[in-house]
Amino acid sequence: MARETLTRAEVLAAAAALVRGHGPAALTMRRLAAELDTAVTSIYWHVGNRESLLDALVERTVAEMGAIRPAGRTPAERIVSVGRILRRELRERPHLIAMVHERGLTELMFLPAQQALAHEVHAAGLTGARAADAVRAVQFQVVGFVLVERNRERSPAQSPAEAELWDPAVGPGDPALARALARPVAPERLFLLSLRALVRSLLTPPPT
Repeated sequence: MARETLTRAEVLAAAAALVRGHGPAALTMRRLAAELDTAVTSIYWHVGNRESLLDALVERTVAEMGAIRPAGRTPAERIVSVGRILRRELRERPHLIAMVHERGLTELMFLPAQQALAHEVHAAGLTGARAADAVRAVQFQVVGFVLVERNRERSPAQSPAEAELWDPAVGPGDPALARALARPVAPERLFLLSLRALVRSLLTPPPT
């Protein structure tokens, strides 16, 4: 029996789950109705047609990306926390982020993260153009890292693989380096290493 009560929020949550798991092409009104155990007409009543539903999903994604709550005792720690939150949010909803981008709302989506970063770089003593450069450097670092991660995850199996390319026996005179590069990448550790190094350099006063 089809459910009798349904809210707009439930419809959007189910639609977002479909897009997250299977991409925008999987989001049909019939499939969404089946997921919610309701009639297709009920979906239309709550969110309108499919284009209206996609617009609502984009608005929902932009709002979710605005929930940035920095954590840490120092500006540097809080900046790193913003980067970690942003990376997590981008990785969790790639299809929805792509929909936001297609509708020309990417800059609006990133505004809350930029505002959080601006607050922290001000707290660290940066102002003006130097503060703006710091905000954008962190944003670009995070987005670029996520793009590289996703490209590696989606790429076909490599032959020769990285482990084969870095043979300690024929390496560059540094067996420990070759062994380390032959091991699988640890994305989280590498992300934090690079982000912390960037933040440290951005907050270090230039030589006088």
